[in-house]
Amino acid sequence: MRDYAWLHQYCLNRFGSAAKLEAQLPQPESAATLRALSDDRYLSTISLRVFRAGLKHSLVDAKWPAFEEVFFGFATEKVVLMSAEHVERLMQDTRLIRHLGKLKSVPRNAQLVRDIAAEHGSFGAWIADWPVDDITGLWTQLAKRGTQLGGLSAPRLLRMLGKDTFVPTNDVVAALKAQGIVDKVPSSLRDKAAVQTAFNTWQAESGRPLCQLSWMLAHTVNH
Repeated sequence: MRDYAWLHQYCLNRFGSAAKLEAQLPQPESAATLRALSDDRYLSTISLRVFRAGLKHSLVDAKWPAFEEVFFGFATEKVVLMSAEHVERLMQDTRLIRHLGKLKSVPRNAQLVRDIAAEHGSFGAWIADWPVDDITGLWTQLAKRGTQLGGLSAPRLLRMLGKDTFVPTNDVVAALKAQGIVDKVPSSLRDKAAVQTAFNTWQAESGRPLCQLSWMLAHTVNH
């Protein structure tokens, strides 16, 4: 694989100057900010990610105030008590996206948030304290313990929250393939470990957060 110096120079050449490059780069939230976010806001964002999957984001976002209403502001202690019959009745609410599997995921993910909070003090503390040099491990835990958080949903959720992560988008995967790190979308534990190792190396060389490295890498292909 190529080193960070190559990646940096490639992006400098593409954007024309260091100032223009830096202006484009995303910034992760601080650990303090992630820790301060309440559990209900975490559940709301988890649910928003689930409903956005496969749909136009603006469509989902426009309907979100109604979701906040019917799910009690995503207060986890209330949402976990919603019965299957209650959730099924929401299928009659035309203000919502009436996808039964996704609607059912909300109480289940409320239980996830509550379980993690019981173990770590708050869901935000768990997210904030997870080491970024094993960010794929956090993806795995979210997919395993949560509902409808497999595939790209976990890394995209973390990006929405501001937790530092790379996201294996089509462009990032193409760049990783071009550098011989993987030969397909990294879904196996071995491929995820290989990608994590590559990003850890670039981070050690650059001091940059994973989200910036991911963004820069995506701009080395198909542009």
